[in-house]
Amino acid sequence: MKKTNPFAWLLCSIAAFFILSCSQAPVQEEKPDQKPNIVFIYLDDLGYGDVSAYQAGTLQTPNMDRLANGGVRFTNGYASSATCTPSRYAILTGTYPWRNQNAKILPGTAPLLIDTTQLTLPKLLKEVGYHTAVVGKWHLGLGLGNVDWNQEISPGPNQVGFDYSHIMAATQDRVPTVYIENGNVVNLDPNDPIQVDYDQNFEGEPTALTNPELLTMKWHHGHNNSIVNGIPRIGFMKGGHSAKWSDVDMADHFLAKAQAYVREKGNSDKPFFLFYALQQPHVPRTPHPRFAGKSGMGPRGDVILEADWVIGEFLKTLEDEGLLENTLIFLSSDNGPVLNDGYFDDAVEKLGDHTPAGPFRGGKYSLFEAGTRVPFVAYWKGKIQPGVSTALVTQIDLLSSLAALVGSDKKTLDSQNLMNAFLGNSQQGRDAFVLEAYTKTALRSGDWVMIPPYPGPAIEKNVNIEMGNSPEYQLYNLREDPGQQNNLAESNPDKLQEMISLFENIRGDNSKIEQVELK
Repeated sequence: MKKTNPFAWLLCSIAAFFILSCSQAPVQEEKPDQKPNIVFIYLDDLGYGDVSAYQAGTLQTPNMDRLANGGVRFTNGYASSATCTPSRYAILTGTYPWRNQNAKILPGTAPLLIDTTQLTLPKLLKEVGYHTAVVGKWHLGLGLGNVDWNQEISPGPNQVGFDYSHIMAATQDRVPTVYIENGNVVNLDPNDPIQVDYDQNFEGEPTALTNPELLTMKWHHGHNNSIVNGIPRIGFMKGGHSAKWSDVDMADHFLAKAQAYVREKGNSDKPFFLFYALQQPHVPRTPHPRFAGKSGMGPRGDVILEADWVIGEFLKTLEDEGLLENTLIFLSSDNGPVLNDGYFDDAVEKLGDHTPAGPFRGGKYSLFEAGTRVPFVAYWKGKIQPGVSTALVTQIDLLSSLAALVGSDKKTLDSQNLMNAFLGNSQQGRDAFVLEAYTKTALRSGDWVMIPPYPGPAIEKNVNIEMGNSPEYQLYNLREDPGQQNNLAESNPDKLQEMISLFENIRGDNSKIEQVELK
């Protein structure tokens, strides 16, 4: 029997060590004072019941569930508004959107809503050493109100705190239907300039009304202007053919940009903040062929499955880059769900037993709970212990909370430091919150919600959603009545008056009600 050569044994051991080391995913070595990377995964029109971890619907979302079940799942988490632009304004500025009279759903030609001198979350994080980026839907206006889409567009995301931006200007159903990177339209041919108008069409350009034979998607209400990729849009556009996006590839496109960003910045000396704003399940719902028909619920269900897959792929990238353990992730939605929001796409007909709003009343556009109570998750592997929280938290609170986490003394009047709740160390949230829907406001305080009297239809006929309008005060105890079926305003006058006084103290003059038509 041969004796083992000690030197050979040592060489084999060293070789084995290196082989094992190289086979492992890279892991960032955490420094004692290292700030976490921060990611907002922000969906568009995703309802409380659309995430299966909330056990309120039938659609299965395993990757969103991974975050929800592996972090803190908030059951009293709110967007600031029941519509998109105001909520996006609030999450980035830490300010109630009703304080800005222009914070409402914007056309694609609207000027930048956020003042360039205003405190924003990306500005705050940059001051303490972060690199910042936004990828996906913007819808907060661009320029000063008269944009030349064929030149650098400014001000925009890069002027309110983002080092890098790759966005669409407004929504997928609005023109211009192009991507904009750091203020410049991507793939623009200077010999085919873009023109955009929200008042009148350009001579000779087809629309859904003049050329319905060109449509591959039928419009239901409000979406009958320019046709791009067979889909009728809101607003009129001419030119820019080489720059127009592919609708079915949009999810893959934004995913690739988000992945490229974290690969580039994830292992640099600076931590990063990424606002990853997905377009799903907003209309037009255009799932990639890989997902078409997979949900059995029509395109709305399909694009939610697509969004869930995208989130899973993004999480894999964080893992592959060794970044997941030092990345704080928030997942939420800008407002509640809507089924028919302008196109015929079987969202209503194929809904089945699924309940996008969960146990709540209303939906997108509504003052009822489903308008603003949304999926809200905080996840940080190894730092946040899995659990469910009933703390009242809002997206407005992320600014002050994250400021405290990263050692900044910046804050706003409306944003509260709820970092202990977000980290799962406390069930204590904020005491009260003024929610908003189409410039109309209501008060959530403790277990109660109060909706003042408002004119307008009880049900918006285009989207078939209860709006929360009533000639009388409404008062609900959400602990006992989450579906808001029992109005206690008349039977509990003392509580009603307490809520009215608190509401007026926070909100101030609420007498100017603007009527807004859904389009």
